[in-house]
Amino acid sequence: MIISETKLKGAYIIDIERREDPRGFFARTFCQREFRALGLNPSIAQANIASNVRRGTLRGMHFQFPPASETKLVRCTRGAILDIIVDLRPESSTFLQHVAVELNEINQRALYVPERFAHGYQTLADDTDTSYQVGEFYTPEAESGLMYNDPRLGLTWPLPISVISEKDQNFRLLSEVEAELKGRMELADIDG
Repeated sequence: MIISETKLKGAYIIDIERREDPRGFFARTFCQREFRALGLNPSIAQANIASNVRRGTLRGMHFQFPPASETKLVRCTRGAILDIIVDLRPESSTFLQHVAVELNEINQRALYVPERFAHGYQTLADDTDTSYQVGEFYTPEAESGLMYNDPRLGLTWPLPISVISEKDQNFRLLSEVEAELKGRMELADIDG
C-alpha cells in the first residue's frame, strides 16, 4: 500500500500497489501493522456497503460524537464518488477545513477518515457502490451531521444533487450548533 497523509493531520489517502500477472492483479487494501505504525486505529467494528442508483446522489455530512466517534476506511468498489471529510477537532489547526478526494473503481483508492471528522460523498456515476470499514459500532444517540451546503464549510459538490435523504437535508447549520459541537468534540470529554 502507498499511504499518503492529506493536509488534515491523521487523514490519509491509501493507494494500492498492484502485483500483476496474466490472471490480473493482487493488492493489499488494509494492514493492521502498517496502520499501527502510522498511529492509525486499525480496529474494525463494522463493515458497511452502500449502493447508489443515481449519479449525483449525496450522502453526508455524517459523524458520531465521542465516546462513539468513528474511524472510517472508505473505498468505491463500483462507479465513482467525490468523498469529502471535514476536521471537527476543536484543538486542531485545521478545524473546519476539508479535503476532497475522488475514489473510483479504476484508481481503487481509499480514504482513511480519523475520529472526530465529518464524512460525506457524492456519486459521480450511476450504479455506484461504496464499502467502508468503521472503527466503532453505530450508536444512534451519538450520531449527528452538518449541512452538506453550509456556507461556512465551503464544500463544493461537482454535480447537482439528484437524491439526498430527508435526514441529510435537515441537519442544522454550523452557526446553530458550533458551541455544542466544540464542547462535545473536545479531547477532555473523550478522556473524562
